[in-house]
Amino acid sequence: MGKDKFRRFQENLTFKNMVQPEFDEVFGKDYKLKGRWHEDFFGNDNPIVLELGCGRGEYTVALAEKNPDKNYIGIDIKGARMWRGAKTATETGMGNVGFLRTRIELINSFFAPGEVSEIWITFPDPQLKKQRAKKRLTSPVFLSYYAGFMGPDSPIHLKTDSQHLHEYTKAVIECNGLPMQACGNDIYGTGMADAALSIKTAYEQKFLKQGLPITYLRFTLAGRTSFETPDFDEDNNLDAGRTDIM
Repeated sequence: MGKDKFRRFQENLTFKNMVQPEFDEVFGKDYKLKGRWHEDFFGNDNPIVLELGCGRGEYTVALAEKNPDKNYIGIDIKGARMWRGAKTATETGMGNVGFLRTRIELINSFFAPGEVSEIWITFPDPQLKKQRAKKRLTSPVFLSYYAGFMGPDSPIHLKTDSQHLHEYTKAVIECNGLPMQACGNDIYGTGMADAALSIKTAYEQKFLKQGLPITYLRFTLAGRTSFETPDFDEDNNLDAGRTDIM
């Protein structure tokens, strides 16, 4: 481990807004904050919003700045990246921001039914290989996880440069008859980008320089708890021109 990465891991231990449970604290069991994020972590009853695969936490922090009446939790497994967001939120005294270092596959160990009001998924790994489709954060597998702690009308936002992931998610939504609230193939080219969608992370700026349009979907789970896999043509929906910089 490099010195800089080690320093970040050590500093993460000092941040009150960073939660880093050990594997044996959550595998096959509920974490101590499950059902108690409002009381024990944020100290208020404001809605809780998750950003999954938050990376450096830029989007999490920016959303929290724009919406002080909501609580935001950025989730990722890479602590050295999340260090940046946790440090920024600490230095600016933001009380509505938290970061959770864990694998998203374990997310049901952390949140109780109805505890989360909204999910943002921003520029996740599109998992372009067909055999890795189940690992996409909008796959039926992951939607079933989210259903365990979201209300029927709680929105899920997907913002991505990957046309492949965009079309795949549309297929999942249509296959399961889920309510589609918004859909755009080029949010900047069509003027769709509002204040929240106009937030640009470092990765997004790189994608835009590559000339890749940014897409967006917003949908709900409508009270469903299980989801069907769509008949999606993986080969004819591959991303064109995307350079993997993640």
